[in-house]
Amino acid sequence: MGSSSSNETAGKGRPTSLRAQNPEVYYSDDAIVTVDDATIAELKRIAAGNPRLRSRLCTHPDPSSGLHEMLIVHHREAYVRPHMHFGKPESFHVIEGTAQVVIFEDDGRIRDVLEMAPYGQGKRCYYRMPEQVFHSILITSEWLVFHETTAGPFDPSRTAFPDWAPDGSDAAAVQDYVAKTGVLAAEHRAGR
Repeated sequence: MGSSSSNETAGKGRPTSLRAQNPEVYYSDDAIVTVDDATIAELKRIAAGNPRLRSRLCTHPDPSSGLHEMLIVHHREAYVRPHMHFGKPESFHVIEGTAQVVIFEDDGRIRDVLEMAPYGQGKRCYYRMPEQVFHSILITSEWLVFHETTAGPFDPSRTAFPDWAPDGSDAAAVQDYVAKTGVLAAEHRAGR
Protein backbone atom coordinates (compact mmCIF):
# COMPACT_ATOMS: atom_id res chain seq x y z
CA MET A 1 0.00 0.00 0.00
CA GLY A 2 1.29 3.44 -0.85
CA SER A 3 2.21 6.02 1.73
CA SER A 4 4.21 9.16 2.19
CA SER A 5 6.78 8.89 4.91
CA SER A 6 10.20 10.17 5.80
CA ASN A 7 11.48 7.50 3.39
CA GLU A 8 9.57 9.13 0.52
CA THR A 9 11.08 12.50 1.31
CA ALA A 10 14.43 10.91 0.72
CA GLY A 11 13.15 9.47 -2.57
CA LYS A 12 12.52 6.00 -1.17
CA GLY A 13 8.79 5.33 -1.25
CA ARG A 14 7.59 2.50 0.92
CA PRO A 15 4.23 0.93 1.54
CA THR A 16 2.10 1.98 4.49
CA SER A 17 2.77 -0.26 7.46
CA LEU A 18 -0.44 -2.19 8.03
CA ARG A 19 -1.78 -4.11 10.95
CA ALA A 20 -4.80 -6.32 10.25
CA GLN A 21 -7.61 -6.13 12.81
CA ASN A 22 -9.58 -8.66 10.73
CA PRO A 23 -9.81 -9.46 6.99
CA GLU A 24 -11.71 -6.19 6.33
CA VAL A 25 -10.13 -3.74 8.79
CA TYR A 26 -6.54 -2.50 8.76
CA TYR A 27 -4.62 0.04 10.82
CA SER A 28 -1.47 1.92 9.88
CA ASP A 29 1.41 2.23 12.31
CA ASP A 30 2.81 5.26 10.46
CA ALA A 31 2.98 8.51 12.45
CA ILE A 32 1.64 10.41 9.44
CA VAL A 33 -0.85 8.31 7.50
CA THR A 34 -1.35 9.22 3.86
CA VAL A 35 -3.36 7.64 1.07
CA ASP A 36 -2.60 7.58 -2.64
CA ASP A 37 -3.88 5.77 -5.74
CA ALA A 38 -1.92 2.62 -4.87
CA THR A 39 -3.44 2.56 -1.37
CA ILE A 40 -6.96 2.78 -2.77
CA ALA A 41 -6.18 0.09 -5.37
CA GLU A 42 -4.94 -2.20 -2.59
CA LEU A 43 -8.06 -1.55 -0.49
CA LYS A 44 -10.20 -2.42 -3.53
CA ARG A 45 -8.22 -5.65 -3.98
CA ILE A 46 -8.78 -6.50 -0.30
CA ALA A 47 -12.50 -5.68 -0.54
CA ALA A 48 -12.93 -7.81 -3.67
CA GLY A 49 -11.53 -10.78 -1.73
CA ASN A 50 -13.86 -10.40 1.26
CA PRO A 51 -17.33 -11.97 1.47
CA ARG A 52 -18.88 -8.60 2.42
CA LEU A 53 -17.01 -6.81 -0.42
CA ARG A 54 -15.60 -4.05 1.76
CA SER A 55 -12.39 -2.92 3.43
CA ARG A 56 -11.22 0.00 5.54
CA LEU A 57 -8.00 1.65 6.54
CA CYS A 58 -8.31 3.11 10.03
CA THR A 59 -6.01 6.08 10.38
CA HIS A 60 -6.57 6.35 14.13
CA PRO A 61 -4.16 4.28 16.28
CA ASP A 62 -6.57 1.64 17.62
CA PRO A 63 -10.23 0.88 18.46
CA SER A 64 -9.97 2.71 21.79
CA SER A 65 -9.12 6.06 20.13
CA GLY A 66 -11.46 8.94 20.89
CA LEU A 67 -11.69 9.99 17.23
CA HIS A 68 -12.10 7.43 14.46
CA GLU A 69 -11.06 8.39 10.93
CA MET A 70 -11.36 5.75 8.23
CA LEU A 71 -10.87 5.40 4.51
CA ILE A 72 -13.58 2.92 3.50
CA VAL A 73 -14.01 1.02 0.24
CA HIS A 74 -17.24 -0.77 -0.75
CA HIS A 75 -18.01 -2.66 -3.94
CA ARG A 76 -21.38 -2.03 -5.62
CA GLU A 77 -22.70 -5.35 -4.24
CA ALA A 78 -21.77 -4.58 -0.61
CA TYR A 79 -24.81 -4.48 1.67
CA VAL A 80 -24.82 -1.67 4.20
CA ARG A 81 -27.49 -2.68 6.68
CA PRO A 82 -29.57 0.26 7.89
CA HIS A 83 -28.29 1.35 11.29
CA MET A 84 -28.13 4.22 13.76
CA HIS A 85 -25.53 5.27 16.30
CA PHE A 86 -25.95 6.33 19.92
CA GLY A 87 -23.79 9.13 21.28
CA LYS A 88 -21.80 9.59 18.09
CA PRO A 89 -22.55 11.48 14.90
CA GLU A 90 -20.63 10.59 11.75
CA SER A 91 -19.34 12.50 8.76
CA PHE A 92 -18.92 11.05 5.28
CA HIS A 93 -16.89 12.53 2.42
CA VAL A 94 -16.94 10.87 -1.02
CA ILE A 95 -13.56 10.41 -2.67
CA GLU A 96 -14.53 8.15 -5.58
CA GLY A 97 -17.78 6.71 -6.92
CA THR A 98 -21.45 7.49 -6.42
CA ALA A 99 -24.10 6.42 -3.95
CA GLN A 100 -27.46 7.21 -2.48
CA VAL A 101 -27.49 7.66 1.27
CA VAL A 102 -30.97 6.63 2.37
CA ILE A 103 -32.23 8.16 5.61
CA PHE A 104 -35.12 6.34 7.28
CA GLU A 105 -37.84 7.06 9.77
CA ASP A 106 -37.78 4.68 12.75
CA ASP A 107 -40.50 2.55 11.09
CA GLY A 108 -38.49 2.06 7.87
CA ARG A 109 -40.19 4.67 5.69
CA ILE A 110 -37.76 6.76 3.67
CA ARG A 111 -37.25 10.24 5.12
CA ASP A 112 -34.69 11.46 2.57
CA VAL A 113 -32.27 10.31 -0.11
CA LEU A 114 -28.92 12.06 -0.54
CA GLU A 115 -27.29 11.70 -3.97
CA MET A 116 -23.55 11.54 -3.25
CA ALA A 117 -20.56 11.96 -5.58
CA PRO A 118 -17.07 13.48 -5.42
CA TYR A 119 -16.75 17.26 -5.44
CA GLY A 120 -17.30 18.81 -8.87
CA GLN A 121 -20.04 16.46 -10.06
CA GLY A 122 -22.96 18.64 -9.01
CA LYS A 123 -24.11 16.40 -6.16
CA ARG A 124 -23.45 16.33 -2.45
CA CYS A 125 -19.92 15.24 -1.62
CA TYR A 126 -20.20 15.43 2.20
CA TYR A 127 -22.68 14.92 4.98
CA ARG A 128 -22.71 14.96 8.76
CA MET A 129 -25.29 12.57 10.20
CA PRO A 130 -26.55 13.22 13.73
CA GLU A 131 -26.83 10.35 16.15
CA GLN A 132 -29.97 8.20 16.36
CA VAL A 133 -30.94 8.45 12.69
CA PHE A 134 -31.34 5.22 10.69
CA HIS A 135 -29.36 5.36 7.46
CA SER A 136 -27.88 3.11 4.79
CA ILE A 137 -25.96 3.36 1.51
CA LEU A 138 -27.05 2.19 -1.94
CA ILE A 139 -23.89 2.15 -4.07
CA THR A 140 -24.50 3.23 -7.66
CA SER A 141 -20.96 2.86 -9.09
CA GLU A 142 -18.66 -0.15 -9.23
CA TRP A 143 -16.70 1.13 -6.22
CA LEU A 144 -17.42 3.68 -3.52
CA VAL A 145 -14.44 5.16 -1.67
CA PHE A 146 -15.15 7.52 1.21
CA HIS A 147 -13.63 9.07 4.30
CA GLU A 148 -15.71 8.62 7.44
CA THR A 149 -15.15 10.24 10.81
CA THR A 150 -16.96 9.39 14.04
CA ALA A 151 -16.41 9.37 17.78
CA GLY A 152 -14.66 6.49 19.47
CA PRO A 153 -13.95 4.30 21.18
CA PHE A 154 -15.36 1.45 19.12
CA ASP A 155 -18.29 -0.09 20.94
CA PRO A 156 -20.74 -2.29 18.98
CA SER A 157 -23.46 -1.61 21.58
CA ARG A 158 -23.56 2.02 20.34
CA THR A 159 -24.99 0.88 16.98
CA ALA A 160 -28.58 -0.33 16.56
CA PHE A 161 -30.12 -2.20 13.64
CA PRO A 162 -33.85 -2.17 12.83
CA ASP A 163 -35.96 -5.31 12.58
CA TRP A 164 -37.43 -4.10 9.26
CA ALA A 165 -34.18 -4.72 7.31
CA PRO A 166 -32.37 -8.04 6.80
CA ASP A 167 -29.28 -8.75 8.86
CA GLY A 168 -27.24 -9.82 5.82
CA SER A 169 -27.19 -13.56 6.49
CA ASP A 170 -29.73 -14.37 3.73
CA ALA A 171 -28.42 -13.23 0.33
CA ALA A 172 -31.84 -13.49 -1.35
CA ALA A 173 -33.49 -11.39 1.37
CA VAL A 174 -30.74 -8.78 1.05
CA GLN A 175 -31.06 -8.65 -2.74
CA ASP A 176 -34.84 -8.25 -2.48
CA TYR A 177 -34.56 -5.57 0.22
CA VAL A 178 -31.93 -3.57 -1.69
CA ALA A 179 -33.97 -3.74 -4.91
CA LYS A 180 -37.14 -2.58 -3.13
CA THR A 181 -35.27 0.18 -1.31
CA GLY A 182 -33.79 1.35 -4.61
CA VAL A 183 -37.28 1.62 -6.13
CA LEU A 184 -38.62 3.45 -3.07
CA ALA A 185 -35.60 5.79 -3.08
CA ALA A 186 -36.22 6.63 -6.75
CA GLU A 187 -39.91 7.26 -6.03
CA HIS A 188 -38.98 9.46 -3.07
CA ARG A 189 -36.59 11.52 -5.21
CA ALA A 190 -39.16 11.84 -8.00
CA GLY A 191 -41.76 13.07 -5.50
CA ARG A 192 -39.65 15.99 -4.29
